[in-house]
Amino acid sequence: MPKKIAVIGAGPGGLAAAMLLASKGYKVDVYEKQAYIGGRNGAMKIDGFTFDIGPTFLSMPEIAEELFEASGRNLHDYIDLKELKHLYRLYFSDKEVDMYRDPKKMKREIAAHFPGDEKNYDAFMNDTRKKMDRLKPILQNKMDSFHQYLSWNVLRALPQLSLGKSVYDVLSEYFTHEQLKLAFTFQSKYLGMSPWECPGAFSILSWMEHEYGIYHPIGGLNQLSEAMAKVVKEYGGSIHLSNGVKKLHVDKNKNIQSLLLDNGETVEVDEVVINGDFAHVMTNLVDEGVLTKFSSEKLEKKHYSCSTFMIYLGIDKKYAQLPHHSVLFAEDYKKNVEEITKTYTLPENPSIYVQNASVTDDTLAPEGSSTLYILAPVPNNSSDIAWDEVQDDFKKLVLQTVMEKLGLKDLQEHIVVERVISPVNWQRDLYVYKGATFNLGHQLTQMMALRPHNKFEELGSCWLVGGGTHPGSGLPTILESARITTDLLIKEDRVTEKVIS
Repeated sequence: MPKKIAVIGAGPGGLAAAMLLASKGYKVDVYEKQAYIGGRNGAMKIDGFTFDIGPTFLSMPEIAEELFEASGRNLHDYIDLKELKHLYRLYFSDKEVDMYRDPKKMKREIAAHFPGDEKNYDAFMNDTRKKMDRLKPILQNKMDSFHQYLSWNVLRALPQLSLGKSVYDVLSEYFTHEQLKLAFTFQSKYLGMSPWECPGAFSILSWMEHEYGIYHPIGGLNQLSEAMAKVVKEYGGSIHLSNGVKKLHVDKNKNIQSLLLDNGETVEVDEVVINGDFAHVMTNLVDEGVLTKFSSEKLEKKHYSCSTFMIYLGIDKKYAQLPHHSVLFAEDYKKNVEEITKTYTLPENPSIYVQNASVTDDTLAPEGSSTLYILAPVPNNSSDIAWDEVQDDFKKLVLQTVMEKLGLKDLQEHIVVERVISPVNWQRDLYVYKGATFNLGHQLTQMMALRPHNKFEELGSCWLVGGGTHPGSGLPTILESARITTDLLIKEDRVTEKVIS
């Protein structure tokens, strides 16, 4: 009789774990509160327009390829990936800078805008390539014990961790122009952190884009979630939408015995893989007093990422002059970052990301129309911002900034569909603790063995995947978390079988 494994949450980490486990013969059931697949990597469909809810591009696609291969499938049989050789356009107050994967084009662009710094691009790429080589064993294996810090892989990686340095410090070793430093450090926002505080090891984030490229799946990045869900079903797994988990039933030894579902049903399980937002799950699905290391009081005191203010627009025209990805920098970027991560105040001059995916993909909107995805990083709900009161004014500010900086003077006249997600919506409607879109922060005190472990240390028969466990947030690392966790679960299961036999 195959083991019964319940996966809580149909986000990318949960679906990757479900796919890997179902392909190995386990009986897998995925329980998802929402009516759609993918969690933050799902799709929002309104009147013929399709929007990715969260992440908008795939980096390091070989990780997804390897997971599909390990599941006996080929990723490219399920999704159509298009590489964007023009990575994105950066809008500063006095210039526009195009970023490319092609090193020659990239160095020409640097030379044109930041003369003298082009000679250091190769040094950054070569040095960070070595750093990634040393860091990969840490990112691809469990880190649940301080003894592992003495392993050869970790000791070998220590010089590459840039301990005591921020991402901004590391890039300052290569580039002298301030705006160019920002061009290679703003990616710390992918972790919801400030480049002046994000650990220097994460200089790999911008390097990954230039080294591996970025890709758009036709239909949106949500298609990766849909593809994994298909594989789960092909192997006999079940995905239960609009039926999440209300409570974990735990015995006196803190082993999970069964789940209480939203529909009132109780299901017995052998193992549970949790993909729901970590802090939300532990403060809502686990009875008070069960957890000690991650009690609700201690979780309240942890560091969390920033949040995001989202505007999804369906437009009855196309903006062919606008690239697929655009990043608009606040005039005082450091002040903007501090508003988001330190003072917890509403940005007066926001930085903004805009995706105009319809220039690449005409499946996302009706003919002659397009989608615009607009994201402004904002404080999480540790702030005192009354979003119900300020949302309309902040939305106007964001749209006005986009219209002015991108030259979209007629934008308001062509909006036919609009949806907004504020930090309050992230917390209330999408079950994200404090609305912290990128989960637990990635301070050194919350990384590796100090992050919740893939085999969760406080509950038996419980495993974690997603941004709240090792190796951390971001789609590539979330997929890695699924690989680490399922490898551990399968290995432990085989050892148990040998002991029993």
